This record gives sequence, C-alpha cells and structure tokens, in this order.
Amino acid sequence: MLPSERQKKILDLLATKDVVTIPEFITEFNISIETVRRDLGILEKQGSIQKVYGGAKLKNSIFSEPTMESRMIHNLLQKESIGKKCCEFINDGDCIFIDSGSTTYHIAKYLMDKKNLTIITNSIPVVNELMDTDFEIIIIGGKIRHNERSVVTYDYIFNFSQLNIQKSFICAGGITAENGVSDFNMQEAVTRKIIIERSKELFVAADSSKFDRDVTISIAPLHKINYIITDSYLSKNVASTFKKTATILVLAEN
Repeated sequence: MLPSERQKKILDLLATKDVVTIPEFITEFNISIETVRRDLGILEKQGSIQKVYGGAKLKNSIFSEPTMESRMIHNLLQKESIGKKCCEFINDGDCIFIDSGSTTYHIAKYLMDKKNLTIITNSIPVVNELMDTDFEIIIIGGKIRHNERSVVTYDYIFNFSQLNIQKSFICAGGITAENGVSDFNMQEAVTRKIIIERSKELFVAADSSKFDRDVTISIAPLHKINYIITDSYLSKNVASTFKKTATILVLAEN
C-alpha cells in the first residue's frame, strides 16, 4: 500500500472514532510503530489530525464551518431557488438521496407534487419536513452530529449496497473546476463518498458563495459529478471555468 493511500485510510478510520491508539493503527494496517509515527507526523503537518497521548484524533478544520442555524438563513432566496430547480430533475417513482445541509433541505420543501418517491437521507430536518407525506423515507443509521443535525459514521451505510439510488443530491463547502467538491467535516465526507458510489446520477446543490474555493476535505472530483445546480448570482468568469468539463452547470433563477 502506498503511503498516501494508507494515510487516507488512517483518516477514514479516525472518522469513525474520537481517538485511535497507536496499537490500533499497528493492528489495522499491519505496520510498524515507526511507520505509524511517520504517517501521523505527515498528517499533523497537513493539519488533518491532532496527535494525543498514545494516539491521534481528527483535527477540527482550520476553516470555520458555519453553524447550521446561520446557514439556514444565509442566502435563503438563492437556496430556495436551487431547491426548486433540483426538483425539476426528480421524477415520480425515483429513489433519491438528499444530503444534510441548508441548501439540500430546500429540496424536501418542494417535493409535495411528486408521487411514489423513496427518499434516503442523513438529515433530520429533511425527515421532519417529509414526516407527514406518504413517501418511503429511509434514514441512514449511525451517530448524530448535533451541530449539523445529521447522521454520520460510515460503518452503518454498507447495508445500502442493495439499493438502486437513481439520483443523489449532495451539498458542498467548496467547488472548483480543478478539484471538484470539498467540505469541512471528515465524517460527513465519508458518508457522501459512499453514497456517491451507490448513485447513478450525482447532483451538487450549492449556492454561488461556495464556488472558487477549496475547503478541508475532498469529496469528489468533477468528472464524477453530473450536474451542479446553483443560483444565478454565480459570476460569468467562474461559470466559464466549467465549460470545458463534462459536468453540466445549471443556474436557478431567483
């Protein structure tokens, strides 16, 4: 296993636990204590982890992730328009995934004219919004992430391998044509990466403030994304960087 690949797996392991000890790393990856220390040293320099006595834990992002409460009111009109536009891509009978996030939440608000949907989600606000509908709702089992009002921890997601997810709608903390989609939290990232692999079509729903920046954790390169749906305030210069890609950029009118 290449060091870079092993270090990625170390981050994935850390996403499942608050702290992982050095003996656990040695057993999990069948490596020496010197290799563990070298890998942890590299990841610490990158700002991804924090070494603690006898082990390591994920480090909070050096970029400050806004709270869910602040994001629910920030760029509200744009997010509502994006939610409406996303619903135009959803057909009766679809099985869809709706990600946690303040933009994807608005998709749930505008689904009421659809029929026979199966909705998979890790978002508690989405579940609350759709509770009184007759849609089939499947919530991912796992650990509650309180500040995001979401369910994370990828150990529980593998049961979804038998599901036929036609369309997944995920959110993002950053989007660039060069590096694709990124976000702030490793646990959320692990959830999204597995859902992406289960989906036939991938939609990213994000307002224009998320463009032209990369944040902490890479989610998916651009070639894995079929559509990016954003608001009409996206600058023409930024939009032009996506013209040479296979990803379709859709602007929702406010």
